[in-house]
Amino acid sequence: MQAKKATLVFIVLFFIVHVFSFAQDSFYVKWNPSVQKISDNTYELYLKASVANNWYVYAKSNEIEDINGIQIHFTDSLAVQKQGEIQLNGTIKSINDKVFNKSATVLTNDFEIVQKLKTNSTIAALKLVLSYNVSNTAAVNPEDYKFTPEEQKLSVALQEGTTVSSGNRILIPSIDINKPVSNCGGTETSSNNLWQIFFWGILGGLVSLLTPCVFPMIPLTVSFFTKKSGNKSKGIFNGALYGFFIFLIYVLLSVPFYFIEKNNPEILNNISTNAWLNVFFFLVFVFFAISFFGYYEITLPDKVTNSAGSKAGIGNIIGIFFMALTLAIVSFSCTGPLLGTLVVSSLNQHGGAFQLTAAMAGFGIAFGLPFALFAMFPNLLDKLPKSGGWLNSFKVILGFLELAFAFKFLSNADLVEHWGILKREIFIGIWIIIGICLTLYLLGKIKFPHDSPIKKLTKGRISLAGISGAFTVYLFLGLLKVLPLSLISGFLPPLHSTAYHDYEEGLKVAKAENKPILLDFTGYACVNCRRMEENVWSQSDVHALMQDRFVVISLFVDDKKPLPSDQQFTYKSVGGTEKEIVTYGDKWATFETENFKQNSQPLYAIISNDEKLLTNPVGYTPDVNEYKHWLECGLKATGK
Repeated sequence: MQAKKATLVFIVLFFIVHVFSFAQDSFYVKWNPSVQKISDNTYELYLKASVANNWYVYAKSNEIEDINGIQIHFTDSLAVQKQGEIQLNGTIKSINDKVFNKSATVLTNDFEIVQKLKTNSTIAALKLVLSYNVSNTAAVNPEDYKFTPEEQKLSVALQEGTTVSSGNRILIPSIDINKPVSNCGGTETSSNNLWQIFFWGILGGLVSLLTPCVFPMIPLTVSFFTKKSGNKSKGIFNGALYGFFIFLIYVLLSVPFYFIEKNNPEILNNISTNAWLNVFFFLVFVFFAISFFGYYEITLPDKVTNSAGSKAGIGNIIGIFFMALTLAIVSFSCTGPLLGTLVVSSLNQHGGAFQLTAAMAGFGIAFGLPFALFAMFPNLLDKLPKSGGWLNSFKVILGFLELAFAFKFLSNADLVEHWGILKREIFIGIWIIIGICLTLYLLGKIKFPHDSPIKKLTKGRISLAGISGAFTVYLFLGLLKVLPLSLISGFLPPLHSTAYHDYEEGLKVAKAENKPILLDFTGYACVNCRRMEENVWSQSDVHALMQDRFVVISLFVDDKKPLPSDQQFTYKSVGGTEKEIVTYGDKWATFETENFKQNSQPLYAIISNDEKLLTNPVGYTPDVNEYKHWLECGLKATGK
């Protein structure tokens, strides 16, 4: 439900953005900004205005109550200081305003604003927001009079012929993605990612079947179809249709993300790495974990459940669809956390709607298939274990796992915002505490509200306690740096890296050392990036190649740290769209999409120090030999 709510929010935002974009084309005042340097760090800003026919701009504030004149606000107010009041040049007159029926000083036709200002030496361009109010005088009838506020964002370079500082290059013309020097490599591994996330979706669906919200529903639902259908063949058909509709419902949850991604290829990655959204998911997963422990029950509003349930008897096929929808709704308290995990994990790791569909398809197949199979072979129902206290124990175990996973979301937020509150050692320590508690629970030393009395520990509980305890010891040895914790690589905060994190800085070093560049497009919240670093980059052969033969530049596309003010600018893409480059993540995500036509991470590219593409870029490549061969191919392409 939370995932659906988040989707709805972003669809609304998508609509608002388009409405706002349309509104920008309907401004009644068009502005042409320019700037003239007077002395060191002192400038005069000129804003030439062209006002639509029969419209005027209010020139002074408070002549009419709550109506302001022309206001200039600079984005970087610390780096830009206004010197004196604005100067208005043009047709200025006093009129009897028909909208408010009061006298007002207004500007009409073409006019100019002059503002003197001082800046610090690091500013390369002025970014400002211009706000003002306009009214019309053409209307004959008073009911047709119009008044509207307008606000426009403008940008102007401080030095003629430049729009951004030299370090802010985005598109590198010499990088031709279609013509690498060598044809080895390629990003085919993305198809493997689809199968990987599909598998995790299946696993999530299977786990959901064993929860108290779902497991008891299997024999009840199958019995309903086999008895009500009248004959075996019809019962099989209805059961299979029921399973298909379950699959379809979960796949449909991914459809809105295609519309979001179409508008902006980077938006899904931005959503999944948004710090406050990750904090929100952390809180939600903690909330779900406590629910799994049995302290309260999470259900959707009765109105939603009753609405779907009331339609379950309409017709045959339609009724079966609403039965499937009712199951999805009533089982939400158990499936919600698992679905949320799939949604955010698929976007974090791969950043695409296709990956999300693969995850939902896997979940839907695993969740719906048993209903179809048991309808076809109802005798198999006798082999199912009976419902009992083990279901609640399984739910509590899931609660511990949800609690552990919740801290991954908090870690994502901590990393992208550079808070430094959840370092690697603290993260491992929290997981150790959770592991100890889970082990004690399985041994019967910790009780929760709905647990059945444990008269004797079963072999299953003892085995699970052994696994949990062993994993906790494994974490402890990893904390002491005795073991590398490769089993959970990707989930932990990253280890220290010696790579460069700025393209221009790394390029200078590559030129000085006469080495090719290994570009690493990565992310703080990227699980597969950490797996590559800890399982592939750490291998001696690969590590030696990277350290001795390349200059490695790691560019974090989800870094929310603001760029210095002189490096913030508006970039116009090859496709003609404009994007505000405000954070390091904005810059490197745009750098990736403009030069390599990709927006997923990890992405690795090898370029020469004269900025030519040497090989086809590759994505997630867990095979050490394959990645090593790709690096060697890039070196051969240099001719050395």
